[in-house]
Amino acid sequence: MPILCVNVDHVATLRQARLGQEPDPVTAAQMVELAGACGVIVHLREDRRHIQDRDLAILRRTVRTKLSLEMAATEEMRSIALETGPDMVCLVPEKRRELTTEGGLDCLGREDELRDFLAPLHAAGVRSSLFIDADHRQIEAAARTGAEYVEIHTGHYADAEDRTRRKDELTRIIEAIRRAQAAGLRVNLGHGLNYTNIQSFAKVPGIFEYSIGHSIISRAVLLGLDRAVRDMVEIIRTFAD
Repeated sequence: MPILCVNVDHVATLRQARLGQEPDPVTAAQMVELAGACGVIVHLREDRRHIQDRDLAILRRTVRTKLSLEMAATEEMRSIALETGPDMVCLVPEKRRELTTEGGLDCLGREDELRDFLAPLHAAGVRSSLFIDADHRQIEAAARTGAEYVEIHTGHYADAEDRTRRKDELTRIIEAIRRAQAAGLRVNLGHGLNYTNIQSFAKVPGIFEYSIGHSIISRAVLLGLDRAVRDMVEIIRTFAD
């Protein structure tokens, strides 16, 4: 059965709006674990717009399930990852002025570079994932980097403006899942998934993990974090029925 990992970046975003101490993403991480999530995700950005270095350090000491670090493929971030020791890193593209990650990492022509970048992390026992678009060329390139996982970008599907476009994007993602599995990669899905559109993947085999943040934190504002996580966990559990 696929697992749910919850991104708590938006808790930190709210805290940073006042440059204060609350709400605390570390406390949020503890709560999502208690509510049934199988992992916690944070993105340490170059500009530190939400998650801070101190958050990551404390999370490493307190997360009891799985801690995943989203990061750009930079020397600074690799050094932090090696020092912190998350269970997994997910390499993502990063632009200074984007509101959120806008697309997948371009792996084409960078296979050797990414393999060399990941090698010290693998040697330290840190697993790796690449956040990529549902494109067979990117999947083939990702497989050549030595990464164990890919996280397929579901944002284009989630943001589709009409039913036809949504169906086309869903078909691309399902085909990408199949190709990634055939290439020996484990498959995660993430970006823009919510309590409604995730239902489209109920009968799709081979998904290892759903990475969800914004929709869960948005529901938590109205219903509470425990309820928001439990609702999503229950939806994913029904997929196995």
